[in-house]
Amino acid sequence: MNELQSAAASGDGTVGKALDILDMVAGHGRPVRFSELLAEGRFPKATLYRLLQTLTNQGMLAFDPERQSYAPGMRLVRLAHSAWRQSSLAPVARPHLDALAAEVGETIHLAQLDTGQVLYVDKRNARQPVEMFSQAGKVGPAYCTGVGKAMMAFLDAAELEGVVQRQSFHRFTEHTLASPEALKAELAAIRARGYAFDREEHEPGIICVALPILSRGDRVIGALSVTSTKERTTLAALEALVPKIRETAARIAAEAESWRFPEQDNRGGRSCLA
Repeated sequence: MNELQSAAASGDGTVGKALDILDMVAGHGRPVRFSELLAEGRFPKATLYRLLQTLTNQGMLAFDPERQSYAPGMRLVRLAHSAWRQSSLAPVARPHLDALAAEVGETIHLAQLDTGQVLYVDKRNARQPVEMFSQAGKVGPAYCTGVGKAMMAFLDAAELEGVVQRQSFHRFTEHTLASPEALKAELAAIRARGYAFDREEHEPGIICVALPILSRGDRVIGALSVTSTKERTTLAALEALVPKIRETAARIAAEAESWRFPEQDNRGGRSCLA
């Protein structure tokens, strides 16, 4: 049983199933036909059709009768924009990301943990942009990204155990940490020095240094990274930027506190006020 099936079977009932379908549609990254959703095998035909109709009627999905396809609806888009303004670090962090990007000239990532995975909430491209996986709004693995490891390293023991259990440990490159034991050893080293590296662990040639964004109570509310390529720079050169990144992270954290930013509960993906 996959993660979405588990969520649907967890007792959340119709609401949980409807949210799973929204995830399915959004996950395709394009308008998707009924037959494609049905082929995923997560819901019986009648159930899928009924929930799609309800979501469409409520404006959460939009149906194109010519293409016979579904896409996120305007009501969902409005809710997403509202969530981004109220629950994302991005609006608070924007001027600080701009300043850091202008100073270092490399790619800047702002991320948060979302049910054990990395959600990229904002990004600034380098002066000479590099094609890479990360984009604002994308979800990526935590165990093999700099921002993911930076956040995981500063979770408390109970939170960390839950997040580690959610990792797939798929080996993306020869440098990927492929077991819980290897990851936990790496996280202990990150916590000791205060920052994380990505040593081509997710994408070949991509390297970064990342720091957590912590509240006054030392709760993880996000992470910040400077990313480049091994052809253009070195890990040692990125490490030299740590003081600048730390200053930026501290400014973002201070503004987040004044906004009463909701801290992420990384065990279940819920949030609570700082």
